[in-house]
Amino acid sequence: MNIIYPPYVDPQFQTLFERIHSPRVCIDNDTCRDCTLVKVDSANKHGLLLEMVQVLTDLDLVISKSYVSSDGGWLMDVFHVTDQLGRKLTDEGLIRFIQQAVEARREEDAKEVRTCLGRIVGAKLPAQYTVFEMTGTDRPGLLSEISAVLKDMNCNVVSAHLWTHNARMACIAFVTDCTTSKPITDLERLDLLRDQLCNVLRINNGCRDERRAVRAMVLSRLTHAERRLHQMMFEDKDYEGVGGADDRKKQDGVGTTVSIDHCQERSYSVVTVLSRDRPKLLFDTVVTLTDMKYVVFHAAISSKGSLAIQEYFVRHMDGCTLNTESEKRRVVKCLEAAIERRNTQGLRLDVRTYDRIGLLTDITRVFRENGLMVTRAEVSTSGDSVSDTFFVTDSSGNDIDYETIDRIRQEIGNVEVITSCNLVKRSNSTANGNGQERPSFFSIGNLLWSQLERFSGNFGSIKS
Repeated sequence: MNIIYPPYVDPQFQTLFERIHSPRVCIDNDTCRDCTLVKVDSANKHGLLLEMVQVLTDLDLVISKSYVSSDGGWLMDVFHVTDQLGRKLTDEGLIRFIQQAVEARREEDAKEVRTCLGRIVGAKLPAQYTVFEMTGTDRPGLLSEISAVLKDMNCNVVSAHLWTHNARMACIAFVTDCTTSKPITDLERLDLLRDQLCNVLRINNGCRDERRAVRAMVLSRLTHAERRLHQMMFEDKDYEGVGGADDRKKQDGVGTTVSIDHCQERSYSVVTVLSRDRPKLLFDTVVTLTDMKYVVFHAAISSKGSLAIQEYFVRHMDGCTLNTESEKRRVVKCLEAAIERRNTQGLRLDVRTYDRIGLLTDITRVFRENGLMVTRAEVSTSGDSVSDTFFVTDSSGNDIDYETIDRIRQEIGNVEVITSCNLVKRSNSTANGNGQERPSFFSIGNLLWSQLERFSGNFGSIKS
C-alpha cells in the first residue's frame, strides 16, 4: 500500500494574505458636511469588525451610520462618526490614534489621547494586576460586601466594573496588594480571597461551586472590561432571567425588537434590531454576534429620531444559517439581553476625589446604610485621583428622593449628581423630529447594496 503524504504548508504562509493586506484606515472630513467618515479596508478575518467598533466606542465617539461588506475574503467598512458634541474629528492626535489602533501598529511612544468627555485613553498602566471575576445573584449591598472583603484582605481596588441585569450580577475587580502595590501571587492567599468572596456571593446564590462564582488571575495588561462583562453575563445565562419581553419593550416609549429572516438569494440569515438609540449600542450587538460565533458579511446601521435600526446579514462560522426555531429564539434573547444590560435604571452619581485605601468600601457602605442598590458601577484610578460612577436606585428599584441625595453628598463629600434624563445622549447628529415616533419600516437591505456601491468607489488610494 502506498502512503501519500500531503504537501507541507508553513503556518506562516496561511496568514500571509492577512499580514500583507492588513487593515488600512482613511479619515475623510470632506465628503459629509456634518460628520467624519472612517473608511477601513482589509483582508477579512473573524472579529475585525468588533475591533474597529471597539476602538471608536472606547474613544467616546458616536457612530450614527455604518455600512459593512466582507464578501470574497475582503472587508470594506464605512463609519459615520462624530464626537459626543456632534463635531467632526479634527484633532490630529485622535486621528493618528485611530489609525494606529485599527492598523495594529501602535508605536511604543504613541501619546495618550483625551476624549471629548475628558477620559484618557492609551495611558501607560502599571505592569500587573490581580483580576477577580465574579458572577452571582444580585441583591442590595452586594458591592459593599465585596469591597469590604477586599479591604479586609489588604487589597487595593485600582479599577472595578459592575453590571446587573435580570437579577444577575457580574463584576470585574483589578486589585493590587496594599503594601507592595504589586499583584497578589501567593496561592494560599488567593484561595482564601476566593473563599471569602464566594461566601458573600453564596448568601443568595445557593451555589457551592466556588470556582464558577469567582475566578482569579494575574494579567500583565487590562482586559477590555465591557466585552468581558458581556461574556460573563452570557455565560451566566442572564438572557434567561426574570422579566418579560413585553415589559422590556415599553422602556422609554421605544421598543426593542429583534427579528430573524432568511435571505434566500444569497443564503444569509438577516438579523434586524430595532431599539432606542444610545451610545455603544452598535458595540453591544456586534460583540454578542461575534462571541456567539456568527460572521457578519454585510450590515447597515442607521437611526431615525431616537430609534436605531440595525440589519446584519450573517452566517455561523461553520457556514450555516439560523435554521432552527430554537437557535433563532436563543439569538433573539441574547441580543435583547445585550442591549438591556447597558440600559441601566436609576440615578447617576459621579464621585471625584483623591485616592485612598478603602475609599470604595466607604462609599458603598454609605449607599447600603441609606438603603440604596447599585445597578451599575465604574471605578477607575489615575495617579492620586479617583473617578467613580455609580447608578443607584432604592431597594425596590425606584428613583431616589432628593433628601437621600443630599444626605449621601454630606456623608461622602465631593459628589456630582446627574439625573437620569442626562444619562443617554442622542447618537444621531442629523436626526429630526421629536424622537418618539416610530418610523415606517423600510428595507435596510436595499439601502445596503446601494450605499456600499457608492462608498466603495471612495476608498481609492488609502494613506496612513
